[in-house]
Amino acid sequence: MICGVDEAGKGSVLGPMVVAAVGARSADVFFDLGVKDSKQLTLAERERLFPLIKKRCRVATVVIPAEEIDAIRREMTMNACVAQAHAQVIQKLAPDTAYVDACDVNPIRYAETVRSHLDITCEIVSEHHADDTYPIVSAASIIAKVTRDREIVKLAKKYGEIGSGYPSDPITVAYLSTYIDEHRVPPPIARKSWKTVSNMMGKKSQSSLSAFF
Repeated sequence: MICGVDEAGKGSVLGPMVVAAVGARSADVFFDLGVKDSKQLTLAERERLFPLIKKRCRVATVVIPAEEIDAIRREMTMNACVAQAHAQVIQKLAPDTAYVDACDVNPIRYAETVRSHLDITCEIVSEHHADDTYPIVSAASIIAKVTRDREIVKLAKKYGEIGSGYPSDPITVAYLSTYIDEHRVPPPIARKSWKTVSNMMGKKSQSSLSAFF
């Protein structure tokens, strides 16, 4: 069996990161689906493909919430965190070969990092833009993206309009700023180890101090 691995939400400041693995006997299973990197698909296309991929393939996911990412980052880099999560989903499927989207400038080094977390024998093919090159990784990117999007919808129902969760999203930044203004601390769904949060907290503190002078 082969599997493809990809993640969604690595750079998000709000909400979880989701890592997904999709396993199949052959990439031919996608011959009529037209899978591609999730970023190249519309929301409707991703939602259409999601159940079809799950019906035809074995799927494993890991959802890592913001607070867990903060805890992990006290011990390792984000790339190391992703590699560990990639290994988790590979371990669940136990394929002969796993194709991973490299989260390191050195894809060979990344493959070795992923392999170091495995208790099974598995060839790791690590490449940049693997989600464009290999349909099996494209499928994993779709599973990861849809799963994360659904997690964000759940959070929005609880916390209000939070946007996509990325620091490039004005809605996300506005939500963070308003929450910190009102509560003096970041929201529970924020990755407090992110510079977006620490910089915002610093600016808010300086503004508060300046009000006394």
